[in-house]
Amino acid sequence: MLTTGALALTACGSRDDKGDDTDKKTEIIIGVDAPLTGQNSATGLGIQGGVQIAVDDANKNNTVPGVTFKVVALDDKAIPAQGQSNATQLVSNDKVLGVVGPLNSGVATQMQQVFATANLVQVSPSNTAPELTQGKNWQTTKTRPFKTYFRTATTDALQGGFAADYAYNTLKKRNVFIVDDKQTYGAGLAKLFKAGFTGAGGKVAGDDHVNTGDTDFSALVTKIKNSKADLVYYGGQYDESEKLTKQLKDGGAKIPLFGGDGMFSDTYIQTSGKTSEGDLVTSVGQPVDSLASAADFIKKYKASGLKGDYGTYGGYSYDAATAIIKAIGNVVKDGKVPDGARAKIVDEVQKTKFDGIAGPVSFDEYGDTTNKQLTVYQVVDGKWKAVKSGTFNG
Repeated sequence: MLTTGALALTACGSRDDKGDDTDKKTEIIIGVDAPLTGQNSATGLGIQGGVQIAVDDANKNNTVPGVTFKVVALDDKAIPAQGQSNATQLVSNDKVLGVVGPLNSGVATQMQQVFATANLVQVSPSNTAPELTQGKNWQTTKTRPFKTYFRTATTDALQGGFAADYAYNTLKKRNVFIVDDKQTYGAGLAKLFKAGFTGAGGKVAGDDHVNTGDTDFSALVTKIKNSKADLVYYGGQYDESEKLTKQLKDGGAKIPLFGGDGMFSDTYIQTSGKTSEGDLVTSVGQPVDSLASAADFIKKYKASGLKGDYGTYGGYSYDAATAIIKAIGNVVKDGKVPDGARAKIVDEVQKTKFDGIAGPVSFDEYGDTTNKQLTVYQVVDGKWKAVKSGTFNG
């Protein structure tokens, strides 16, 4: 289901239609904020779907006695100002006791203060910008800006270095052209990749920037070809990179494009076609399709008719929602929501520790996941194939 208006809602309850007197239970809403239309929507819908299945499971299993959970999803269209407006709307609804999202780090920067002021917990399954949890000066002095903000995805501080290490030591690339989309996520990731690659001994053949929504990259393709680079590193989302790689290969530059988790979507391959063959990405965690713990989730997702790419952040979205649901269960007893419930739920999320479907779930003193697993994927025969998994400590 897609939202159409800027503040339209997608509301879905449990699909467990067994007539179990849910009207006598207290309704609690888990909010979702993600791009559900337009830019990045395939990934955003995957986030919504992951949360929906977690809520369905909680309702079916009566995880929190006396409570029926409901999902309310808001479309931020990958626009920071829209995310801020959505956060305000979610905060104003007393039934909302937790929010999963957003997808984009740039959107998160405009939402965090709104949630913090209301003591409403927010768990992102996908934000990777380090400053969201460790402050603007995170490279020298880590300071947590908002105690209400958590994430189940590891940060670009690790992802950028992991990619640089793989490019230099495994791919044996020595001359990279770096491109970013000037957004919080993309520019930050590209900067960290550059630092890791040059630190290892690699050279930067050139760098440039694109705008979100760009479709013609002919001038950039010429720059890359003239630079004699043996690799292009792209910091940004799949919407632009899928077009860039096609124009790059069609223009005669037969070199791979390497990016971060923002590119890790089946849509990237579907749009760029055969020109994506050999391209690479890093993404958080291990391949969800390879995890026995996620088998039931994947089966339910495929059977549900839910749209979007579950493979990128669906598992982390399920785990983010589960962390919130478990915290609510420690605060709300027999359907009775106590005074100050939101703040108490924040405290309970901080104490989270359980085995999620995408890996162990717990948070450090900054609200960051303690699961530092990362994976490199490559397009092989038209599909993303995991080629390396591990942890990276810099």
